[in-house]
Amino acid sequence: MGEKIVAGGFDLSDRQRYRRKLQQCLAGLGRLLTEKRFDRPRNLMGLEIELNLAGSDGLPRMMNAEVLDRIASRDFQTELGMFNLEVNIAPHRLGGRVLDQLAEELRTGLGYAHRKAAEVDAGIVMIGILPTLNGNDLVSANLSDVDRYVLLNDQIVAARGEDFTLDIDGVERLSCTSSSIAPEAACTSVQLHLQVTPARFAQVWNAAQAVAAVQIAVGANSPFLFGRELWRESRPPLFQQATDTRPPELQAQGVRPRTWFGERWVGSAYELFEENLRYFPALLPICDDEEPLRVLDDGGVPRLQELVLHNGTVYRWNRPVYGLADGVPHLRVENRVLPAGPTVTDVVANAAFYYGLVRALAEESRPLWTRMPFETAAANFETACRHGIEAELEWPRPGRGGGLTRVPAVKLVRDELLPLAAAGLDAWHVEPSDRDFYLGVIEGRCRRRVNGASWQVEAFHRGLEAGLDRQAALAAVTRRYSLLMHSDEPVHTWPAGPGD
Repeated sequence: MGEKIVAGGFDLSDRQRYRRKLQQCLAGLGRLLTEKRFDRPRNLMGLEIELNLAGSDGLPRMMNAEVLDRIASRDFQTELGMFNLEVNIAPHRLGGRVLDQLAEELRTGLGYAHRKAAEVDAGIVMIGILPTLNGNDLVSANLSDVDRYVLLNDQIVAARGEDFTLDIDGVERLSCTSSSIAPEAACTSVQLHLQVTPARFAQVWNAAQAVAAVQIAVGANSPFLFGRELWRESRPPLFQQATDTRPPELQAQGVRPRTWFGERWVGSAYELFEENLRYFPALLPICDDEEPLRVLDDGGVPRLQELVLHNGTVYRWNRPVYGLADGVPHLRVENRVLPAGPTVTDVVANAAFYYGLVRALAEESRPLWTRMPFETAAANFETACRHGIEAELEWPRPGRGGGLTRVPAVKLVRDELLPLAAAGLDAWHVEPSDRDFYLGVIEGRCRRRVNGASWQVEAFHRGLEAGLDRQAALAAVTRRYSLLMHSDEPVHTWPAGPGD
């Protein structure tokens, strides 16, 4: 009776104590919200990009530690797989020439990193899923040698209790199993952060959820995995399946996956943090010494470390984030929808479209989410992931007549959403020349019906028609993509064909 009950390296008392701390953190967050202790809005945005390492042959290179040593910059960090890096751009105030400034900082940083990686026959490739990855690359031995990744893998594997099943039925079908979360490392994304006040959080989060499908339709860049042509944006199904702690019997019972679009519009940030606590057991029950309620009683601001840690193991496509800056609490919406790439110009164009659109939609007198069921937004997201630039989405009819209509994503963007995004960027006081240039990139993709995914697919099939086998065609696509990526001409202007 006195034996410890051990589950995945943490005993039951660890988990019970962590659960109590989580509840205290949630109560502390509630008090902070009630007492209006949060930072006033400063129009701050932030950006992170996950990257791949590939050699001159187009194949992945498992050497992020060596490349990071050569880069020697705090802006670059490890990611889950040994072929991954992440670059973080310092927060910027939205306004003025911020878009061109972001682009220049990214070009400088990525160019430097690419040159340092080339010293060991590796290179930076900004792409949603590296087309040349195969099952032998995505194994636990190729997880980055960082304690938190090893621990996270062990905890998710222990929670699931059996191998992960990857089953994605797209243009072709992929069906295989994995004994670790390593396939998640194939998913490299752009994360867009926007600091918001508690009063505006729900409007911004709801707007971000509503337009997630549109972001994917114009920005899809992940059509291949393990040599198969799957969805135009294959990251969401892959990420969900590669981190799914639910064995089949729990899936059948309707238990929610940790990679989650959500199930309803919300009225506050608190609701999302509370859902995370209610629906998802702790993966990393590591407790901080802080007593958040006592800190509040003493007039201080708690770090809420357990809440932050737990929140980071629930993979919402739009995630609520709590943080401290100079001792002052703030809230952010972290948009995790977009794949990396194809170019710096494309990444900044995607960011301009997102920041402008959510600003305009959050301020509408008849909010979009009052005219569209949440289930429609979720269905649109899957449709966009499957079909990319060719997707047709359900969308509220213009005017006050109500109801939904089915419309091609490219028409919706050009006719309705780009003008809204322009108005939103104007509200942020972004320089009109920057606004027009970057939104013009989105318009160009829609006009030509070309994004990263469609370019990759066309190039791949041209390679097959030229007599290459599948692996050679994917390697040729990757090499040509990498060359064009570093040219920084937006993807809709790229020449067709894999080239070499």
